[in-house]
Amino acid sequence: MSARAIWKGEISFGGVSVPVRFYSAVEDRKIHFRLLHEPDRTPVEQRMVDPRNGKPVPGEQIRRGVETDTGEIVMLSEEELEGVVPEASREIEITRFMRQGKISYQWYDRPYYLGPDGGNENYMALAWALEKERKEGVARWTMRKKRYVGALNGENGRLKLITLRYAGEVIDAGAIPRPEGREFEPMELQMAGQLVDALTGDFEPAAYRDEYQHRVRELINTKALGNVYRFEKPKRRRPETASLADTLEQSLAGIRKQKSA
Repeated sequence: MSARAIWKGEISFGGVSVPVRFYSAVEDRKIHFRLLHEPDRTPVEQRMVDPRNGKPVPGEQIRRGVETDTGEIVMLSEEELEGVVPEASREIEITRFMRQGKISYQWYDRPYYLGPDGGNENYMALAWALEKERKEGVARWTMRKKRYVGALNGENGRLKLITLRYAGEVIDAGAIPRPEGREFEPMELQMAGQLVDALTGDFEPAAYRDEYQHRVRELINTKALGNVYRFEKPKRRRPETASLADTLEQSLAGIRKQKSA
């Protein structure tokens, strides 16, 4: 099954133009429940009601409002909100290039694949240059009435664009207190390093899954067949009171035993 493009744009920098198509790089696979009336399984409706009398409020009487810091309610109409929507554009402007790794992970939001939309030579040249030079571009564009900032990079001959969060959305790590405690013994540091080395390996995405979603699907499939789902109770771990050195040593021994098995 071929992927379906969700938007078209044009990367521009230094007089160069690269037409591209946007493809989602992630997919929502969560289970979405429906709200039903239990006796007859009829879908229920959500309505806007006045909490003072419980009566439905007509849609033409509903407006958006925001409470300010002083407690004042500011009402906004749909026409006013439409007036501040950014102007539609297909341009994806690259403002600068930088070394990969300069952008910390907390800034990254949602990834997209960019496929060529004609002009394959420019597309291939840009993907190759970014990957070879290990650089990424900072881009800004307007898509579906919203302004975005993103990081553009090349990977395996393709372009990938990851939207970035804005400065007001990211919490500075300096706001979180540093842990305090005793200095570690040389032996503890050595064993901690050995433990990290023992667990070092490649990232294997298939080894991880959403356990909650998996169990919900098992529950649904079991009930659909008319069977009773047996819930497994999580095993409780006894609190460990061993010293840090003993804990590290036991962990290392356990990992070595698994690898030798």
